[in-house]
Amino acid sequence: MKLTVASCILLCFLLLSCQPKPHDHILRVSVTNWIGYMPLFYAKEKGLLESINVKLINAVSLSENMYLYKAGNSDAFGGTQYEHSILKAQFPSLVPIMLFDRSNGGDMVMSNQTISSLQNSDGQIDTYLEMDSINLIVLNDFIQKFNIDETRINYIDKDQSEISSLQYINPAQATLIVTYIPNDIKLRNNGFQELISTKNGLDLLVLGAVFARQEELIEHKQQFIQLKAIVDEAILSLEADPKEFYETIKPYFTELSYEEFNKQINDIVWVNKDLDPSLKMRLQEASFSIKDLL
Repeated sequence: MKLTVASCILLCFLLLSCQPKPHDHILRVSVTNWIGYMPLFYAKEKGLLESINVKLINAVSLSENMYLYKAGNSDAFGGTQYEHSILKAQFPSLVPIMLFDRSNGGDMVMSNQTISSLQNSDGQIDTYLEMDSINLIVLNDFIQKFNIDETRINYIDKDQSEISSLQYINPAQATLIVTYIPNDIKLRNNGFQELISTKNGLDLLVLGAVFARQEELIEHKQQFIQLKAIVDEAILSLEADPKEFYETIKPYFTELSYEEFNKQINDIVWVNKDLDPSLKMRLQEASFSIKDLL
């Protein structure tokens, strides 16, 4: 009799453990403080994300954002096509589901020297960037464009919060910085100059998007659809009343003045609506699938 009872308990335990775990229906989306994701921060401050059970996670760097997703701490993440290509090796069903913006000056290379000075010298160049991010592609495009010997590059892997605090201490030591808005503001104030950007000189397509696995897209389909509608409305709010929008997102961009905000908005192009045919062609050439876009 004892064996029978024990067997029944064990059987019940096994049956219960095989049942799929109920999902809490919270959709966790992780993003960095890239200016192109401001509509998400705006929606959060307005209580719109809470209304559809979406939790926004703020990552300090593109690398951390990838690690959060890899560890299962987010269901979707904001990044560029470079981070997508890296993570797709581990998650083959990873797809872009929402496009936000295209960098139009928002990604750049800065330095304490001119391009000609860098070309005409032969010393080591201290180069600060996030290695596991689009920063590396930007840097490679820069050094190839200006024929700078890659062996001179001293790669220094830092997140953007650390990079933006760099001081102009030793002008004799050549320094390169790969960054993106709004992190460039402190660097400019510290004496560093922009050499090239996605508006001037870099022929790179850099997209801000939200990515998720197709399984997550299916599971959270209605929330993603609602989130897309909220983002579209937030961008309309930005265009209708930029001052109100700025005041709402200011807690996430504390060092960004209203004047700088207005300037840097011009360093991105919103691509959340119908895609331009030329952009569609570039995406196709880059093997960037758009079939799952909401």
